Amino acid sequence: MLVLDDIDRRLLDLYQRDLPLVARPFAAMAEAVGVGEDIVLARLARLSEAGVISRIGAVFRPHRCGHSTLAAMAVPAERLEEVAAVVSAYPQVNHNYQRDHTLNLWFVIAAADAAEVAAVMTEIKDRTGIAVLDLPLIEDFHIDLGFDIRWS
Repeated sequence: MLVLDDIDRRLLDLYQRDLPLVARPFAAMAEAVGVGEDIVLARLARLSEAGVISRIGAVFRPHRCGHSTLAAMAVPAERLEEVAAVVSAYPQVNHNYQRDHTLNLWFVIAAADAAEVAAVMTEIKDRTGIAVLDLPLIEDFHIDLGFDIRWS
């Protein structure tokens, strides 16, 4: 089990949103939490390797920069881990998750354009032999996915 200290918690809390848009964002983060840039980079790498964080980067409103879609698959239970690993291997897939439903594997594909999203869905279908259901965005909602990390 990874133990988070004050620096870890501050980095997680302060930069789930509002990543500094400057030439050296990690240096700006370091200054804000009172450590060196090398320490911030090492901490973020450690948190990533431990699975505490999955990515560091901007979040854009849907279809403002590129194209994305929600996708789902009906995967036999005995193949779920295998198929999830195939899906997760695509850099265009930013996360996937299991649901208790006939459509039990859900994921988001984000790419440069709609053609690339379609190509990824086709390739996943071809590699797994399982159809990929495209669930395109009809109406967008802003959901703040940040979670407050309290520290003492």
